[in-house]
Amino acid sequence: MSSTTLDVPILETLVSAAVAAPSIHNTQPWRFRLDPDTVTLEIRAATDRGLRHTDPAGRALHVSVGCALLNLRVAVAHFGWEPVTRLLPRPHEPDLLGTVRLGGPARSPAPPHLYEALWRRHSSRFPFSERPLPAAVLTELAEAAHTEGALLIRPSPAGTDRLLQIIWEAEHRNTADPDRAAESRRWVHAPELTALGMPPETLGPQDFRERVPMRDFGAHRHRAAAAARIFETRPSIAVLSTAHDRRTDWLRAGQALERVLLVATAHGLRASLLHQGLEWPDLRERLIPSTSGRRAHAQMVIRLGYGPEGPATPRRTARQALAETERAPSASR
Repeated sequence: MSSTTLDVPILETLVSAAVAAPSIHNTQPWRFRLDPDTVTLEIRAATDRGLRHTDPAGRALHVSVGCALLNLRVAVAHFGWEPVTRLLPRPHEPDLLGTVRLGGPARSPAPPHLYEALWRRHSSRFPFSERPLPAAVLTELAEAAHTEGALLIRPSPAGTDRLLQIIWEAEHRNTADPDRAAESRRWVHAPELTALGMPPETLGPQDFRERVPMRDFGAHRHRAAAAARIFETRPSIAVLSTAHDRRTDWLRAGQALERVLLVATAHGLRASLLHQGLEWPDLRERLIPSTSGRRAHAQMVIRLGYGPEGPATPRRTARQALAETERAPSASR
């Protein structure tokens, strides 16, 4: 029995912090449960919100849950506890992706700027300016990824062009594939209808000069609707990768991704996630060329820059995320 006490307002704040994480198509594919005996928060996969065509292996789902795990760790440390984290703790419960136990006093409290940033962070799918990113900030972003066991690399200009071409090919495949296009469209909703998915105003304009391969959630929206804003001539792109490609690596990649995004937010940067190239196995392999016999596995392509904040996608409440687990049969003790 743990001596740690956790009141309801703090519990709801912790879960709200986790739920603020990004997720593919804003599916929010997680459920939370508190084990009061050990004061441990469990995060389970909400597989009913998985993307059968876009993410058949569940890699993006795991990355999304990893982002929520990082936010939860930051929030737990902010309140003064040590976040004792385990990934895939019970092999016989494959939907249980991670646990965070509230341990003793935090050995190193979360930096205040990360906790503040997690409430402000959200993707911006709007054009960024041409202002260059400071070298010191880029170094800090790479260190943030390394802290979580991942690698963040910013390719050369030629490498950036090659990456963008791969992502463009993936986006064209997605819009031409009727199942994937329909799946993408299903997650576009008016905000008053649901706290899941993408309200149309968050999608941003399409880049019809084809400088940046933004996802067309509407799949074949009328091009005349392009309030054609000018996207940056030379997008700043970074690739997040891991040395292996197991479920634990996907969860670690999500934690690394969210730490990178929080550090970027703290420095006033905007970010959008260019996931399309990861959705086709042959294209994903091309995102990071193998060198010296070593193979890295791309887990996310991130576009960074200075620009408009853009509207945030809605989130489910902490009470909804907790109550849902109690109703789910897979969450039985």
